[in-house]
Amino acid sequence: MLLMAAGCLGLVLNGPAALAQVSVVPTAKPDIPSAAPAAPAAEDPLGPLIGGEGAATDLLADQPAEPALDPLLEGLAPDGGVAAVPYAPSSLPETGMPGPQQNLPVYLVARLSDGGPALTDGVAWRVYSDRPGDKGKLELVATAKGGDADFRLAPGNYLVHTGYGFAGRTTRITVGGQPTSQTVLLNAGGMKLDAEFAGHQPIKTGKVVFDIYEREFDSRGERRIVARNIAPGAIVRLNADTYHVVSRYGSVNATVRADIHVEPGKLTEATVYHNAARVTLKLVNQPGGEAIANTAWSILTPGGDVVAEGNGAFPSFVLANGEYQVFARNNAAIYSREFNVVTGRHGEVEVIAQEPLSN
Repeated sequence: MLLMAAGCLGLVLNGPAALAQVSVVPTAKPDIPSAAPAAPAAEDPLGPLIGGEGAATDLLADQPAEPALDPLLEGLAPDGGVAAVPYAPSSLPETGMPGPQQNLPVYLVARLSDGGPALTDGVAWRVYSDRPGDKGKLELVATAKGGDADFRLAPGNYLVHTGYGFAGRTTRITVGGQPTSQTVLLNAGGMKLDAEFAGHQPIKTGKVVFDIYEREFDSRGERRIVARNIAPGAIVRLNADTYHVVSRYGSVNATVRADIHVEPGKLTEATVYHNAARVTLKLVNQPGGEAIANTAWSILTPGGDVVAEGNGAFPSFVLANGEYQVFARNNAAIYSREFNVVTGRHGEVEVIAQEPLSN
């Protein structure tokens, strides 16, 4: 179900596009018994990773330093963690017998969905012990970044958090007496957002950004923010779910809302339509005259609610369609006029500095 705010003519979903299908079983490393031949690396089906190493990070204005942890692991102390140990053979070269090191190889692969290709970049792995340590918190045992991950872990149970963009999942693994190979299905997809004026006119003036929230409200009646300040055209990786998306054109009142669903292993593209325009205010002595500096501005709705305020000779605002009244204060004199905003019709609003309002 898609919910549109007033003033939005519609929202277009262009797909979701299905991804290539490959085997769900991860390829074991060559020295793991019964290893299958390595498959050629597949390209990321969702495109360049937002916030990933070597990715188009300019598409995301406010990205997390690390993928968000699963709620199960929130608040865990990062101290005590060690870097992932490179993969090495588990037997002595001369005898073929197990070496004195008890740690065993663990090979992990991440996929967006069952049957989807293995992810080759942008995955953040964190391995935790499954029991609290001396400080009462789970200990971070190992970390890795990239595609698949190789760890050397002692026999036992572990919690593995797999992060990919804003998507993530926590799974439990058991390391026994032999090398372990396991696939993590993230159950995640992508969302690509765009914005236009009603009537499919491109927005060339001003800045549009998107904020993505969880759809449901918490106990305080608020939605939790998932990702903010997303630029049009950026691909955002998310857990499969329905999200509440807020599109902001400018910083005043040109806002569109919609609920958008993300499916596992698929890219959902959505376009929202804004009914708004950019206006520049000028206080002049006569029509077409030079703007008067040191002017304070207030924009109100017909009901008297303040929409925006500013100072200067040429302040500009992006406003939603509708009727407004503007007040200009200069040298203790106040001038006013009414004006309308029409979708995509950017322009100037001149206030004539004649017949000031009486105090």
